[in-house]
Amino acid sequence: MTARRTPLLALRQVSKYFGAVEALVEVDLEVHAHEVVALVGDNGAGKSTLAKVVAGVLTPDSGLVEIGGEPATISSPSAANQLGIASVFQDLAVCENLDVTANVFLGQELRGRAGLLHDGRMEVETRKLLEHLTVRIPSVRTPLRHLSAGQRQAVAIARTLIGDPRIVVLDEPTAALSVAQTAEVLTHIERLRELGLGVILISHNLNDVRAVADRIVVLRHGRNNGGFPASASHEQILAAITGAV
Repeated sequence: MTARRTPLLALRQVSKYFGAVEALVEVDLEVHAHEVVALVGDNGAGKSTLAKVVAGVLTPDSGLVEIGGEPATISSPSAANQLGIASVFQDLAVCENLDVTANVFLGQELRGRAGLLHDGRMEVETRKLLEHLTVRIPSVRTPLRHLSAGQRQAVAIARTLIGDPRIVVLDEPTAALSVAQTAEVLTHIERLRELGLGVILISHNLNDVRAVADRIVVLRHGRNNGGFPASASHEQILAAITGAV
């Protein structure tokens, strides 16, 4: 018998309410190392709420969160970071007037004893992170406003690698991107998996999901409504999303 792997992240019967609104109801989710788990569902299915619970933005009202098989409390985004969880939400939270290096280290700048910025070290580390993800940009000193939407998304993903996370949450990373830019971002997601991370990918685009995910988890009205391999047909997944099954 094959021993069951301990997931990097597990949600057990997690619920979240906003007054009378049931945003999440007894949701289960597991994410392992070297795995991309896609979270899909219609608008209002609870995807973003779940992402915010994992990221420490929201606290669940009930249920259990486990990190590496141990119970954990993700009380804030900083607590999530300390537990090895990094997130990229749709707004990216980047500064287009700053260059790539400044954005990668935004809020996590490297400083010397006198409090001066270690610009050289940050440039070197930024290049390494971008190389890990096979990101191509003109220069790490290029202001973000001069980059394409896909390149800006890649910079936001690279920023998640600061602090050696184990889990990365990506909320609609290919929204509003061109076909070529989408292909680049999907390559970066595959690279995160190759680096040994567990990735939660939230997307409305089933083509993107099936191209990169190992498993697909469907939420409907805040509840689990099916889990599928990436090889599942569009019809199977859509049936779970719409409630036909």
